Formats: sequence, C-alpha cells, structure tokens
Amino acid sequence: MQNTKMTVKQNMLLKGIVLCIIFIAGCAADHTTLPESFVNAAQQSTHTNNWAVLVDASRFWFNYRHVANVLSIYRSVKRLGIPDSQIILMIADDMACNARNPRPGQVYNNANQHINVYGDDVEVDYRGYEVTVENFVRLLTGRTQNGTARSKKLLSDAGSNVLIYLTGHGGDGFLKFQDSEEITSQELADGIQQMWEKKRYNELFFMVDTCQAASLYEKFTSPNVLAVASSLVGEDSLSHHVDPSIGVYMIDRYTYYALEFLEKVQPFSKRTIGEFLQVCPKRVCISTVGVRKDLYRRDPHKVPITDFFGAIRPTRVSTERINVTLSNEEDFVNDVANVQPKKEFKIIMEPQFTAELLK
Repeated sequence: MQNTKMTVKQNMLLKGIVLCIIFIAGCAADHTTLPESFVNAAQQSTHTNNWAVLVDASRFWFNYRHVANVLSIYRSVKRLGIPDSQIILMIADDMACNARNPRPGQVYNNANQHINVYGDDVEVDYRGYEVTVENFVRLLTGRTQNGTARSKKLLSDAGSNVLIYLTGHGGDGFLKFQDSEEITSQELADGIQQMWEKKRYNELFFMVDTCQAASLYEKFTSPNVLAVASSLVGEDSLSHHVDPSIGVYMIDRYTYYALEFLEKVQPFSKRTIGEFLQVCPKRVCISTVGVRKDLYRRDPHKVPITDFFGAIRPTRVSTERINVTLSNEEDFVNDVANVQPKKEFKIIMEPQFTAELLK
C-alpha cells in the first residue's frame, strides 16, 4: 500500500513538472505577442533629473587649455538646460585672474576669441586648492564634511542621469590632481560602485580627456555606466591649436571636436549619444578614442544626447505674476496655461564657435 501511495505522488509530481515545462515553452514561443512598450522598456529613458560633475584637475598657466576644456563643457550643458544648482564645477587654477593672462577675467577656447567662456554667469563650486582627490571622492559618494554648502554637494538620486567630465594630465591608471596627488582607476571604480549601491544615479556617462584616458575606466564594474576616453592606453591626448598672443594651447583636440558637435545640438534635438561617441575619429584626434559600453543596458544610438547633456524638464519664462498658492497641481497647471505674456521673446546663449568653424 505504501509503495502504491509513493507511486501516485510521483506521478502527480511528474505531471506538474510536465505542465510547467509546457507553460514555459508556450510563453517563450508567444513572446512576439508582448506589447512593444514592454519588450522595448530597456531602451527607454527612466531618469527624472540630470546632474553634471565637471572637473579640471590641473594647475599652472601652461595648462590653460584644461580650464578652457571644462568651461566649454560647462557652457554647453548649461545652454542645454542643466541649471547651475545641478552642475558641480571644479577648477584647480584660476586662469582668468592669472598674472600672465593678457586679458584679465577672460578665458577663451579658440584663437579667434569669439566668446569668453569665463563669463559673468559662471558659478565655480570648488576652486584652487579645494580641488583634491578627497573632495572629489567625497562629492561622488555623498560623504561631504559637515558644514559643506549645499551648492558643493551632488544631491543626485536613483532617478538621476549623471555626467562626469574629467580633464587634466594622466597616465596608465591615474589622473593627477594639482600636480601633487593622483586618483587611480581603482579609486574611481570604487567611488562609482558606492554611488550605485547608495542609489545616487540611474545612468552615468563618464567622459575623460587626458593621456591614456581609457585606463581610467578599465576597472569599472557598476551597472548602467557608459564611458568614453580621448585616448587608449599607451597613447597621448593632444592639444588642438595655440594662440600666439597668449603663448599657450587653447583647448584639447578631443574636447574641441566634442564641443563642435554639442554646439549644433538643441534642447529637443534628436542627436544621439551613439553619434557623440564618434565625434573625433583618429584622423583628426590623432589619438584613438576609447569607448566602453558593456556595462550599459541601452543602445547608445537610441539614447538622446540630451539624456546626459541636457535637462529633461522644459522650462517656460513668464513675465506675468503666477499664483503659486493654489491648492492642487491641476489648478496650478491651468493657471499657468491661462497666463498670456505681454510679448514673446526667447533667451539664447551665443555660440562658442563662429559660424566658419562650425561649417
């Protein structure tokens, strides 16, 4: 009798396994009937806000180009909608006020001196000797010291797309800060891993312009990270052109061509990150641009450039008084919609490159 009961139980278990296998096989065979929005969910943006961390790690007058690099990227992301409150700008030396600068208070990114990238609206968060490896790592990981101003904190969250741009002098596996200390590729990887574990980003775009730049992202293991570097291991990253009137190079090659691309991008542009990754072929960069996308879940050619270099929320400038004390969001939206400005106008930022350079 006991053997008969065991046989019945075994038969029932076997039937259950068979039914499960049939169900799973049926689901797999019918995968094409799933809604397209569900199948393509991984290709859609899920972020709610944008942050940018822009770092020039070099001192001394002959590194003028590194300040021009970071200020150029700063101006681009600001033009595309990321507000100063969500941009952390770190500049290791004040080239604008350097005694050797023949144009005090001004920094240019090309010899035509078309526009001063160190304009009246630049907000530097970390300046001079505040730009250290310790402060940079504290910034990324959210472990800033007590008393640190809110404007010096990266207040990102799990919905944030974060752009990290680094420029300066580097080597195989390190980037120099202030010509006195270094941050290693392992320290960068650990910092970004902590960001992921603490839910401080949704997706992260790591961009670095320095010699042997690709060595800085080799140890990354964190999810949703896309990285681009101006040069591979063993290669130098070169400057673009010199301005004889000030006697120094104006901008680095990779940043110059990246900026040339960004200057043609508008807030609602359809240009993609995939296009941006190809802005500097070896014939113009001389160095080989490195790209790492194995940690990134989306196809870069389907990701808008503004997912990292712009703000996701369009803004509207109003000249009229708006009632912000309305009891619910729907009333507030309707109130804003009914406001008729006295006259139409728009605010634009002057292009950094002249029309001739952008042809």
